[in-house]
Amino acid sequence: MPAEKKSDGQRANDLLRDAATGEIAEVLERLKTSPTGLSEAEAAERLEVFGPNEVAHERRHEWLHRLWIAVRNPLVILLTILATLTFATAESSSDYACGVVMLVMVFLGVSLRFVQETRAGNAAAKLKAMIKVTATAVRDGQPKEVPLQQLVPGDVVKLSAGDMIPGDVRLLSAKDLFIIQATLTGESLPVEKTDARDLRTNVSSIEHTNLCFLGTSVESGTAMAVIVATGTQTYFGKMASSLAGQQPDTAFDRGVKRFVWLMLTFMLVMVPMVFFINGLLKHNWKDAFFFALAVAVGLTPEMLPMIVSVCLSKGALAMSKKKVIVKRLNSIQNFGAMDVLCTDKTGTLTIDHVILELHCDVFKNESEAVLRDAYLISHFQTGLKNLLDRAVLRYKELHGELGIDKYKMVDEIPFDFSRRMMSVAIACPDGERQLLTKGAPEAVFAKCTHFESDGEIFPMEPVLVGDLVQQVNELSEDGFRVLAVATKKLGQQATFTKADESNLVLTGYLAFLDPPKETASKAITALRQHGVTVKVLTGDNDLVTRKVCSEVGIHAEKILLGSQVENMAEDQLAQEVETTDVFARLSPAHKKRVVQALQRNKHVVGFMGDGINDAPALRAADVGISVDNAVDIAKESADMILLEKNLMVLEEGVLEGRKVFVNILKYIRMGASSNFGNMFSVLGASAWLPYLPMQPIQVLTNNLLYDFSQVPIPTDNVGEQQITKPRPWAMGEIARFIMFIGPISSIFDYTTFCLMWFFFKCSHAIVTPDLLARFHDDAVNHTQAAALFNTGWFVESIMTQTLIVHVIRTNLIPFIQSRASWQLTMTTIAIMGVGAYLPFSPVARFLGFVPLPWQFWPFLAITLICYVGLTQVIKTWLIRKSWV
Repeated sequence: MPAEKKSDGQRANDLLRDAATGEIAEVLERLKTSPTGLSEAEAAERLEVFGPNEVAHERRHEWLHRLWIAVRNPLVILLTILATLTFATAESSSDYACGVVMLVMVFLGVSLRFVQETRAGNAAAKLKAMIKVTATAVRDGQPKEVPLQQLVPGDVVKLSAGDMIPGDVRLLSAKDLFIIQATLTGESLPVEKTDARDLRTNVSSIEHTNLCFLGTSVESGTAMAVIVATGTQTYFGKMASSLAGQQPDTAFDRGVKRFVWLMLTFMLVMVPMVFFINGLLKHNWKDAFFFALAVAVGLTPEMLPMIVSVCLSKGALAMSKKKVIVKRLNSIQNFGAMDVLCTDKTGTLTIDHVILELHCDVFKNESEAVLRDAYLISHFQTGLKNLLDRAVLRYKELHGELGIDKYKMVDEIPFDFSRRMMSVAIACPDGERQLLTKGAPEAVFAKCTHFESDGEIFPMEPVLVGDLVQQVNELSEDGFRVLAVATKKLGQQATFTKADESNLVLTGYLAFLDPPKETASKAITALRQHGVTVKVLTGDNDLVTRKVCSEVGIHAEKILLGSQVENMAEDQLAQEVETTDVFARLSPAHKKRVVQALQRNKHVVGFMGDGINDAPALRAADVGISVDNAVDIAKESADMILLEKNLMVLEEGVLEGRKVFVNILKYIRMGASSNFGNMFSVLGASAWLPYLPMQPIQVLTNNLLYDFSQVPIPTDNVGEQQITKPRPWAMGEIARFIMFIGPISSIFDYTTFCLMWFFFKCSHAIVTPDLLARFHDDAVNHTQAAALFNTGWFVESIMTQTLIVHVIRTNLIPFIQSRASWQLTMTTIAIMGVGAYLPFSPVARFLGFVPLPWQFWPFLAITLICYVGLTQVIKTWLIRKSWV
């Protein structure tokens, strides 16, 4: 029998299993590479074969796929079904015309969405291109930064703390390597990985101890690895392909869906009622059927997808001008709805330029030995160099050489957040080996048994430890960040572990100063005025944090420490986060818990961070915000990237997010209230009149013109008073708006009905020549009364619907205190002009219109003035009651 053909997934699993169980030399040979990596020419050839290193949800779709997404929209499908039914049951040219108008609406809805989303996609792609995530690959024997998308199987890469794993890789060497795999396994604790051959064949790929996977990140340690698979062939790529497009819905997404279902519910209730009322009372089931179909189309918010897409893409472009790059468009609304911002202290509240102010022994005497040891640690460590390391290295450049070229690194014990320290083992000029350690003072003190002063070694008595802690606290209260430095003599072994960080000799301290930004206090005040509470979540000590926060105007009387968070139940933590603005000494898990506690209290939470320890909280937040110079995993976890780490930039971005939501809400409020009012008008007119209140072709023409009038909404101006507070999705507010504003349109529809029925005598079966002569001399004899009624209601309906958006769009007095954008204004004028012209146009007979008497127009002007005035009064009352 022929061998069973393997699927892509099986081949990928086999490739990973062979890499895990094979010797390093075999794996390199199989991948046709070497420890010195690929050449640039080889990498370019492989990129052509394997394609870019992108997973499904990152890849831009082709135009055909985007068109399919626009076509398969439920609203488009519904319109297409209604058009098909119209053609299938059509008997007259008017019936066919209805079907044509429906197809025109389908075409406009699909084409507008396709064009606008293509433009939005192009804009988003340009913005995303500004955010570069790279990996250190060995090419032509030299390490260089290569964009993740350009990595290929066979590339040899260097890994260190904060790096994203750039593909599915086999480790070639590893030192104290711990990987965060929560994105793939849900496991919150980091997993240790080694370069040893793993001969197990009965475990899944993810369980192999010498494999790391795309989508995971390095918490601590260093490694060299060879890439086995990239893009869609990776473990994560296979998952992403099956989950593409299934990102969790935001509150905004859920709200829009609820609105669509509300409109469909209106339709399901109203359409059968309209059909049966007209069929039973007028005994013309065919006309009743087509009228009901037209009403169904009128209730369909077919422009909503386009309005949402254009508003979001326009918002993203506006935010990019404010130095905020949007990675995920749907997060814009959450940005505007955010009422709590959690942020780190360093670089956000402070100037992000740490200065080494003191290098002293335990008695605060300046010590060159402490500076030398600190420099050696920062110089030789292979992991991520943080602000404090860079400050030490910068100090050496300013203050001359320290003779470090005589020292060589033997080994390294990388930093991790549980130990809160790191060490390097060095070979000294005299051949002696030393372990040099720096870290959080309390963590280093616990590992020390002696201290050094003036070249002499003394035991660490318990009373001395208390004095040391007091010294550190005094420095912290003055705003200094303090690190302790310690040493230990070593044997001649080549490798060392965390267990060697014991029996250390404390040599002194480093004290750094990172002053508050001048703009921080102003930004926090501005955010507070716009309804956003700033909470500080930091791993730094509480004394430094209190001083900095107090200087920038954040309430720091009460500080919650990580140790307290650790021991709190969820309910207790949920209470504490409401009354606490500053959290210190937090681990990554603590930050995530604080964010989730705020979310359980119904807050929309933003988190701003740029470090490895911020990634879990960035993912948990409603909107994750990072900065362009953040570590890779922080940028990947974020929804938005700031090109400048500044709260003032953030405040401007928040306001742009709110503007986007306000403009989308204009369409939703307008469409929902209009449809709700039309329910009463159509049902009442259907029960009252002996003929249809409006012909199906007229209903569809009305809807088409109204849709055109709404297209410029994304360009509209937004008043300052509409963005002064967070704008969460509130279906209750929308429902109240519909209930109070919607019926107003019905009032004026009924006054129009009365005018047409009683004054213009549309109650007559036929409008007589004498009656027509009263209104205009050139009227056509024997015009049906129904046509006159239909025309009058059509003109009044399109005029009021189009004009009233100018009242709904603002909380102020329209046209006087607040004016719409020129695009919306011009479209309103144009559509109202078309509505007034149609009864006199060459297509009037085709659409079933007749010229309106001159007496109708003064009445229409009074109707428009009264409608705008009453709507403004009710709207103002709702705003004063804080109901909308």
